Amino acid sequence: MDAFLTKAKEIHTIEEAKAFLWDQIPSPLPTTIKALEVALTAHNGQKRKSGEPYIVHPILVAAITAAFSNDETMVQAALLHDVVEDTSFEIEDMEREFGDDVAHMVEGLTKIVEIRDEELAPSGSDERLINSALSFRKMLIASIKDIRVLVIKLCDRLHNMLTLDALSPDKQKRIAEETLVVYAPIAHRLGISRLKNNLEDLSFYYIYPEDYKVIDTYIKSNAQNLQFKLNAFIQKVKAAMVKDGFNEDTFEVIGRVKHYYSIYLKMHRKGVSIEEVLDLLAVRIIVQNPIDCYRVLGLMHLGFTPLISRFKDYIAVPKENGYKTIHTTLFNEEGIVEAQIRTIQMHRLAEYGVAAHWKYKDGSDGVNLEWLESLHYQSESVEEFYELAKSDLFSEDITVFSPKGDYYTLPKGSVALDFAYAVHSQVGARAAGALVNKHRSSLLTILKNGDIVKILKDEVPRLHCSWLDAVKTSKAQDGIRSHCRARIKESDTLSAYNILATLFVQKSAAMKELIEKMELKDSIYKLPVQLSYYKETIHKVADYMGTREVRFWEFLKKGYKKPRLKEIEHFKFFTNKPLDGVEFDYCCHPKVGDQIVAFYKDSKAIIHHKLCKKAYEKILAEEQMIYVSWSTSKLSRYRLTISLQNQKGILADLLTKLSDLNLNVISIELGIQSSESAEYCQIEVESREAKKSLLSEKISQKFKLIEMISLDDAYNK
Repeated sequence: MDAFLTKAKEIHTIEEAKAFLWDQIPSPLPTTIKALEVALTAHNGQKRKSGEPYIVHPILVAAITAAFSNDETMVQAALLHDVVEDTSFEIEDMEREFGDDVAHMVEGLTKIVEIRDEELAPSGSDERLINSALSFRKMLIASIKDIRVLVIKLCDRLHNMLTLDALSPDKQKRIAEETLVVYAPIAHRLGISRLKNNLEDLSFYYIYPEDYKVIDTYIKSNAQNLQFKLNAFIQKVKAAMVKDGFNEDTFEVIGRVKHYYSIYLKMHRKGVSIEEVLDLLAVRIIVQNPIDCYRVLGLMHLGFTPLISRFKDYIAVPKENGYKTIHTTLFNEEGIVEAQIRTIQMHRLAEYGVAAHWKYKDGSDGVNLEWLESLHYQSESVEEFYELAKSDLFSEDITVFSPKGDYYTLPKGSVALDFAYAVHSQVGARAAGALVNKHRSSLLTILKNGDIVKILKDEVPRLHCSWLDAVKTSKAQDGIRSHCRARIKESDTLSAYNILATLFVQKSAAMKELIEKMELKDSIYKLPVQLSYYKETIHKVADYMGTREVRFWEFLKKGYKKPRLKEIEHFKFFTNKPLDGVEFDYCCHPKVGDQIVAFYKDSKAIIHHKLCKKAYEKILAEEQMIYVSWSTSKLSRYRLTISLQNQKGILADLLTKLSDLNLNVISIELGIQSSESAEYCQIEVESREAKKSLLSEKISQKFKLIEMISLDDAYNK
C-alpha cells in the first residue's frame, strides 16, 4: 500500500492518472469508461492550486477507491464526485446516464466541500467550524443511506492529504487537524485500518512536523537493525509452528515496524523518548481457522514470556467495529514484540473493514455500523453536533460487561452513567447508582476495561445536569442535555403561570386558561428569563382582561399596583409586591450565574436553583413566585488540586500565575505532603470561563493539575 500511495502522489498528468486507474481495473465496464469521459469533459480547463489539471484528482480518487473496494459503481461515483458541484451537470443527468445507484452516491458526495483551496476559512474561526460541521453532518446523513458514500469520501480525503504540499502551512495544518480528529476515526470505525493508518501518519506529518522528524530519523537510521530483529523473531515463530504440526503453506507471518503516529502516541502517553519505546515491532500470524488462533496463542505463550497486562482477545469479544484478532505482547531476546493472531477473513476485515465486502465478494461483512445510526443527536446546534460527534469518534475504547455477559464498547475514561446510557436511554435517565464488580459505586465511577457493571434504577427519571462534563459518550451527554432542557422548559412554563398569578392576584390555573385563550401558550416559557417578554405579556394580559372582562378589570385596578424593577443584594426583581429581603433554602446552593427561581413568602424572596428538586415541587404546588435575575455577571467556581514543589516562593508564584489567568482565589489550603519534594495544594477559584475543559487546559499549561472540580453543582442529586 505504501508503494501504491507513493506512486499516486507522484502523478501529475492526465495520461499518468488514467494509466494508474486502469492498472487497478484491467477490464473496466463501458459505464466506467463513460464516467471518465464525462469527468474529463466536465472538468476541462479547470486547474488545482498546484497548477495541475483538476481532473487528475477525481481520477486518482477513483483509483484509490478501486484499490480499496473493487466496486466499479463506487469508482464511477468517485470519478463524478465533483462534476455536479463544479459544472453544469445535474443529478438528473447522472441518473439518466449511469443509473440510480451511481447518481445516489454522487448526490451524497455533492456539497461536501470542506477542502476547496480558495474557500477555506482560517483555522479556529467560527465560519470554519460551522462549514466543517455542516458538511460533516451531511456526509454522515448520506452515509446512513449508503455507506459507500463514506468510503469514497475517505479515499477523496486520502488523496487530498497526499497533495497538501501545494497549500499554505496554515491550510495544511487546518486540514490535517480535521483529518486526524474526524476522518481517521471514521476510517477506524469502518474497520479500514489501511486508510486509518495512512490518514493518521499524513496528518501527523503536518501537525507535529518536529515530532514526526524525530521518529522518522530514528526509524530510518535503525532500519537495518530493526529489520534484522524482526526477521529473527519471524523465523522463531515459523519454526515453533512447523514443529507443532502446522504446514508452512497453511499460515503466514508478516512483520512490520509500527506506524509513526501510533509510536508518537506511545511516547506522548508514557512521557518517554523513542529510544525508550519498547515495542516498535509487531508481527501478524495469519492462519486458516479461528481455533488455530488459540493453538498459536498457546505456542507463543509457551515459547516466549507474555506480558499478560497487554493480552487482549478480540475474537471472543470483538471491537465495536467488528475487528477480531488476538493481541499479545511477548518478551524476546531481540526485545518486546507485539503479536497479532487472526484468520485470513479476520485479516481482510481488519485491513479493509466495511470495504472487504466489495473487495473480496465473499460475504466479508461483519463491520458494526450501529455507531453511525447513533450519530443522530437531538441537538439543533450544528456546532454542538460536531463536538458530540468528534468526542464519539476520536477516542480510545474500553470494553465493559453487563452481569449477563453482554459487552459494550465505551470511550476510555467513561463513567458508570455512560454505561447506563449505552444500555438504553431510559436506563440512563432513571439511573440512581451502580454496582461495579459487585461493589456499590457512584454513577461517576470511572470504568476500567473488563469491569462488570449493573445499574440501579429509580422508578422515575433523575436529573444529572451538573454531570454533563463528567460523562464521555455523546449518548449520555445528549440524554442529560435533552432531559435538563425539557425540565427547564417545563419549569419555566409553570413558573410563568405562577408569576403572573402572583402579580395579578389570581390562581395559576386561571392564568393558564387565560394564556391559552390569548394564544401565548407556545412562547410563555420565555417569561421567567426574558424581562422584555415579561413586560410585554403583562400589558397584553391587562389589555385582554380590560376589554373582555370590564367588571373584573375595574375590580383589579383597585388593588393592582404597577410592577417595578427592584435590586436587592445580587438580584433584580420585577414585581408589584413589597420586598423586605432575600433568603436561601437549605436544599440547594446556587452560584452566581446559575439558573434560579424566586418564591414569594412573608414579603421575602426565597431563592432556589431552577433544577432543585424541592423548587420543582413548589412550582408544581403553584406557590407564589416573582421574576428574578442576577444583577452581576456570571462567575463559575472551581476547586483545583495542584501539585507544588516544596520550594521557597512557590506559593507566591502560584498566586501570581492564577491572577494572570483572571482567576479570583476564594480560599487556599495546603494538603498532605506526598513526598519530601512535593505537596498538594487545594484552591477554590472563581472564573468567568464557564467551560471547564477550556479552563483546565489553560491551567495545565502552567501547573501540574491533579484534579479540577466544578462547584457550580446546585442540583439536588
